[in-house]
Amino acid sequence: MALYNSSSNAKLIFAPAGSSPHGQAEQFTKSTLSKSQLLASPTIQFNTWFSEAQASRLSQPEACALSTAELPSGRVSSRMVYLKELDAQGGYVIYSNFGTSRKAADLATNPHAALVFHWGPLQRQVRVEGIAARYSREESQAYFDTRVRGSRIGAWASRQSQALEPKGEGDDGRAQLEEWVAEAEKKFEGEEEIPVPEFWGGLRIVPTRVEFWQGRQSRLHDRFVYEREEGRDGKDDEWKVERLSP
Repeated sequence: MALYNSSSNAKLIFAPAGSSPHGQAEQFTKSTLSKSQLLASPTIQFNTWFSEAQASRLSQPEACALSTAELPSGRVSSRMVYLKELDAQGGYVIYSNFGTSRKAADLATNPHAALVFHWGPLQRQVRVEGIAARYSREESQAYFDTRVRGSRIGAWASRQSQALEPKGEGDDGRAQLEEWVAEAEKKFEGEEEIPVPEFWGGLRIVPTRVEFWQGRQSRLHDRFVYEREEGRDGKDDEWKVERLSP
């Protein structure tokens, strides 16, 4: 791998510190984490931390980055999504389009996926790695029914990640999307009960590795990881726990 030659390239961003263009980054001093504080399973530990994030009135603590990777290229893609469910067996569930999206293409070749939650005001992160599998249509319908009508119509209308074709001068492709929305509105006109599309639904990630990260001063963070073998869905007591070096 070639070394980056800094002398031939001006830096557009260098050592930013929050809203300051440069300076000393914030120190992490709000809390600590020790092995004795950890709960029996990462599912219970995550639920506790998530509840604390909600109680702290953080904006959208359910927001997380979902990463997938295509094989055989190994190219990784990430996007922000919302966690919608955590079940008692430790499954993390998000909902999306699995027909045309890039995540669908990635998962078709490689079922491994990862989630990252970042709760900045609490100086905490959680990293989840595991195997992903689609929810059944019946399970997906239960959540789909909770969405506002516009979001349900939007799920039918969007060919997620597909390039939109401009319709004329001054249009950047938005008109084609609005046509698809109008078609979906017409299809379900007067209907309140809208079926979930076959290409849309829940994705359940069963973790094999969950890391809890608590920021500490001088970047000497507390990091603990729970690990188990693949295929141990529901066996929430069979985890190996270790402290990791920051």
